[in-house]
Amino acid sequence: MGRWAWILPAMILALAVGCGGPQAPASVAVSPVELDRYLGRWYEIASFPAWFQKGCVCTTADYSRQGEELVVVNACRENSPQGEPRKARARAWVVDASGGGRLKVQFQWPFTGDYWIIGLDSAYRWAVVGTPDRDYLWILSRTPRLGSAQYQKAVQIAKQKGWPIQRLRRTLQDCDRDH
Repeated sequence: MGRWAWILPAMILALAVGCGGPQAPASVAVSPVELDRYLGRWYEIASFPAWFQKGCVCTTADYSRQGEELVVVNACRENSPQGEPRKARARAWVVDASGGGRLKVQFQWPFTGDYWIIGLDSAYRWAVVGTPDRDYLWILSRTPRLGSAQYQKAVQIAKQKGWPIQRLRRTLQDCDRDH
């Protein structure tokens, strides 16, 4: 794990606010979001390539509550389904008056980043998450596979809200699930 110690600061920088580009209006975030329904495991189905996720396959995010805050554990395998596990832990909290659709995430104090839920299935089976500068986007699912119709709906939501969907890349999810 020591050789991946740089991943936490990298994720912080990537999620940091004020990246300089045009910002999405706060209204693109979903509201309300029932956080207790959002908790649990999510599988990354597709994302914009991010340097802090380089080589990641079988990417998951686990959300749990700790008081009023959320604990987020991101995990992946390095380069292949049998690759070395990588993990990063963060805390998150709801932005005031956002209805739960906008979160602040902190991998390392004092740096925070934005995490906006911009699309959410009514049964919480899939979600579309991005940053307001539109540099990052993730399509998440409760299962390692997402049906074509649901995937296309998620992509269309991102497109309609201004994310450059041509940057989306599918995430390999052919892994055993011990991380």
